[in-house]
Amino acid sequence: METKSYDVIIVGAGPAGMTAAVYCLRKGLRTLVISKDIGGQVNWTTLVENYMGFMRIEGPELMQRFKEQLKGENGAIIEDEAINLWHRKEGFVVNGKKSGEHLGKAIIVATGKRPKMLGVVGEESFRGKGVSYCSTCDAPLFRDASVVVVGGGNSGVQAVIDLLASNARQIYLVTNLELSADHVLVDKISNHQKVRIYTYHQVTAIHGDNMVTGVAIRNLQSGKEEQLRVEGIFIEIGLEPNSEFLEDLWKNNLGEVVIDCHCRTNISGIFAAGDVTHTPEKQIIVASGEGAKAAIKVWEYLMNVGSTRNEERKYIPPAERGEVYAPIKGG
Repeated sequence: METKSYDVIIVGAGPAGMTAAVYCLRKGLRTLVISKDIGGQVNWTTLVENYMGFMRIEGPELMQRFKEQLKGENGAIIEDEAINLWHRKEGFVVNGKKSGEHLGKAIIVATGKRPKMLGVVGEESFRGKGVSYCSTCDAPLFRDASVVVVGGGNSGVQAVIDLLASNARQIYLVTNLELSADHVLVDKISNHQKVRIYTYHQVTAIHGDNMVTGVAIRNLQSGKEEQLRVEGIFIEIGLEPNSEFLEDLWKNNLGEVVIDCHCRTNISGIFAAGDVTHTPEKQIIVASGEGAKAAIKVWEYLMNVGSTRNEERKYIPPAERGEVYAPIKGG
């Protein structure tokens, strides 16, 4: 396939990636967005009530509005999975699984995270229909409802606290070991009359019709199974960054891309934003802000190294700008 060239390639089309794209396009940069799914994690969110400008909006609808705004700026979007990123003399190359090579003078990585899934019957079919991965977003939807929370770490116990604050009727906390959350969190739920804790249990199936109506759990010590009649289940067993293909970027022990306050990675010309990075507070509004910041920093970077609109600009080596980066593998 013919390799097309861009000023900037944005990998990922969640809140960070699409916001970055709008900012890049408004700067006049030739911009490509490549992502295997448009909207990312937000598409898994039933209702968003904490994004400014919208009192209540469904997650997929919010991402559709992002996409429409991006297309209004004449943004190029390819729905494809990026399988690797490497460097050659002309710039950075992103390989799409189906679309082949794309060449960019700068890169913004905004691939986000994905929830760790249970992998049980009913999980996929009831996603957004009672199956949730975000208590911050969806707990208020379960007022007066019975709910299962899966996960005994901080995120699982925090989900229970969020549901209590939202006046859920009954909460079952299921974990395959003992609770591992911080004691200060565990103390808030241990003796609460609305909370029942199942340690050494696992969820084996999620049942329902149009919405979730029940969850099957198994005692890992006795093998006994039990059916819980609930209207929802929060799966809080962690998130995984979509960073496997980024072999040359510095990452922390969670696999998150490490960036500085300017969204720069350890490689000059590669920036990152949103949940794939080690930036704390994984929220839509935070990711959007980081995407905007990354785009502005890409513009400044290209003003130094030269873009298709600014070839006359003098290149300033990273070392002269006081930047220290690790090398990237050649291709």
